[in-house]
Amino acid sequence: MKADNEPTPRFGLRSFRAKFVLVVGGAVLFDLLLSGGLALWNVQKLSRDATSEVGEGLTTANQEYIRSYAVSTASSVDLLLDRVHGDVKALAGVLQAQIDDPRRRQQVGATLSQEAPGSVKVVYDTHGDWAQNLPGAPSVISVWGYLLGADHSPLPGVQQEIEDSTVIDLVAPTLMASGSSKLQMYYIGPKERPIFRTVPYTDQAQTFDRLYPGHNKAEFWEFFFPGIYGSWQQWARDPASRPVPDDITQTAPYTDAITGKLIVSFFHPLWKRDRTGIAGTAGADITLDQLAEVVERVKIAETGFGFLTMSTGNVVAINPSGQAIIGLTSSSDAGTQGVTGLERSLRASTQPAIASLPLDQNNDGVIQHIMLDNNGERVPYIVVLKRLKPTNLWSSGPIKSETMSVGIVVPEREIYASLFAAQQSISRATNRILLFQVGAIIVSLLIVFAAVLGISKRITAGLRALASAAQRLQSKDYTVRVSIPTRDEVGAVGTAFNRMAEQISFHTENLEQLVDERTRELGEANQEISALNEKLRDENVRLGAELAVARQIQMMVLPKPFELEAIPGLEIAAYMRPADEVGGDYYDVLQNGSRVKIGIGDVTGHGLESGVLMLMVQSVARALQEANERDPHQFLVRLNRAIYKNIERTNTDKHLSLAFLDFEDGRVTLSGQHEDVLVVRADGDVERIDTLDLGLPVGLENDISHFIDTRDIVFGSGDVIVLHTDGVTEAEDEDRKLFGFERLCQSVQKRHGRSAEEIKTGIIEDLMAHIGIQKIHDDITLVIIRHT
Repeated sequence: MKADNEPTPRFGLRSFRAKFVLVVGGAVLFDLLLSGGLALWNVQKLSRDATSEVGEGLTTANQEYIRSYAVSTASSVDLLLDRVHGDVKALAGVLQAQIDDPRRRQQVGATLSQEAPGSVKVVYDTHGDWAQNLPGAPSVISVWGYLLGADHSPLPGVQQEIEDSTVIDLVAPTLMASGSSKLQMYYIGPKERPIFRTVPYTDQAQTFDRLYPGHNKAEFWEFFFPGIYGSWQQWARDPASRPVPDDITQTAPYTDAITGKLIVSFFHPLWKRDRTGIAGTAGADITLDQLAEVVERVKIAETGFGFLTMSTGNVVAINPSGQAIIGLTSSSDAGTQGVTGLERSLRASTQPAIASLPLDQNNDGVIQHIMLDNNGERVPYIVVLKRLKPTNLWSSGPIKSETMSVGIVVPEREIYASLFAAQQSISRATNRILLFQVGAIIVSLLIVFAAVLGISKRITAGLRALASAAQRLQSKDYTVRVSIPTRDEVGAVGTAFNRMAEQISFHTENLEQLVDERTRELGEANQEISALNEKLRDENVRLGAELAVARQIQMMVLPKPFELEAIPGLEIAAYMRPADEVGGDYYDVLQNGSRVKIGIGDVTGHGLESGVLMLMVQSVARALQEANERDPHQFLVRLNRAIYKNIERTNTDKHLSLAFLDFEDGRVTLSGQHEDVLVVRADGDVERIDTLDLGLPVGLENDISHFIDTRDIVFGSGDVIVLHTDGVTEAEDEDRKLFGFERLCQSVQKRHGRSAEEIKTGIIEDLMAHIGIQKIHDDITLVIIRHT
């Protein structure tokens, strides 16, 4: 609605609407004419320059595309090989772990032999003079004639090799079902015992007899892979002698004895425990079809193709049409010894340009232009070679470095055909753009002219209403309101103006009442805050008193100095500092006659709950010591069972690392899992004893008897044992650097020959100097034991 005194709107040169139309319309008109003119000029220039530039641009783009295609194809082949390498390394890792831990290897082998006797029991074949297990097992194991005794049974060492290798029945089927597709995975024993265990089960020995007569009387490795074993032995003596720094050895393509397919084998040698020799090999086979599939999927233009070649020029994979174009012929190497290979060399190509292709690194990714004879016609082609990652290769004799290459071959005329088509398309598109651009400029001018007139009227109407209302509000007419039906920014300003007028009217009429109400609300809030502060102070006093009592109880149960001094033959000094009021670290010295038990532990976390669990451990340990429990193994088993039941009852998630030293008659026995134990000999030498294999954290399981072990420590006169929690080694300085085990060793060695108390005091001084002004985040416990 209009106010009574609102002036009649006019469209004169001095009005806001006229100015708006002139400025906005002129600016938009200028922009349209300028941008449209520039667009027309650019389109015409593009049309003139396209003929000369598009050829070079598209040629470069096509060459980059071909080069990129070669790179992606090479990456696909590398990825396939890497996945096979990963599976072979996984199998080798399991077998190597067995070799490095003979006891576990025998335990696993014995267990699997009992569960699956078909995996270790072999039957002698009188016709072939070899022994092999019967079908039904996950793997087939072949034992050659020269590995059998007079009774046709495997020699003792060979039989042990059979049992120890049964772990492959657990691992290989899973690896076969995952990752890259593999033909088979296997284990071959060392030169002295080359048993052959393969997953899945096949007629292995029977097939070898048919394809490789005489193999059963010859040494396996030298018959099938002459030179490969000697290379591995050289690697064992000198790891730097590997041609490529990787344990995986890849064979050249050869015919598989069982399937008759062309395959590539991947071997990973296994090392003896001392790494001085070969303990066998883990292996896997993939068919050449898998490599060929990656290369044969290459499709560039109409007849472009790819191939995979070795550095010698032997082509591993190519489609039949591509093989005919570059003039390759195939032949097989079918000797009487060794595996049968495939020979299809670029050097023997009937096309001279192909036979002379350089395969060295200097031509990696370089576009090469060659001429090929195609039914009597000389046809220009583009060739790009991209090298794969290097690998260790065996073909015959010693292992050597090999870098295969992916080749892409495309006829040039197919590239230029797309170029001509692109030029014609650009010309047609240029003409269309010119017509559309002129039409768009004309339509835009008409639309802009109409829009500026309409918008100017809409905007100025709202602005006039706001100006009139503002004048009335200035005259203290607080009942004024404006009505602007638009939902744009002007409408938003009108809505805000109406709210402002309402608030001014309300606050003017009710200001004194609002002040009184606000004052009353602030007074009530102040009283509530004072009451809450008083309750908070009382609660803090109560909690502080409870924590102080808990801390006092915790400190009361620690060994007293006179107890430590009364122990004959030992000097013991200890230090304990909780991170909070109540700590979660535990240490105790318990004496029962001539037997002394020293314990140290660390409950997860710290605070009251951790401190209570520490007191539980101290009480149970004291009770077991007084009950004359002398067996360290049983001591920990019974203590864990009691603590586990208490943890289960209290529904807490706490547990602790815990270790004990038993000292009696000059002997020290270590049991339980905790931080590494530091032993400093009388002559200053330092020993670090790992407790990881001596137990399991207390409170995790009800029965930990299978995990507990003990270790005897030589503890002579003048020797010092240092026990600590991780609060010592993980203390941080202002740069967040840890105190660490090395600094702990240096601190003890620096005080070599001193008393236990002096060593303890010195270590704490070094530790606190390292921490400086930083907050201590974890409980610190240190126990020094010196044999006098």
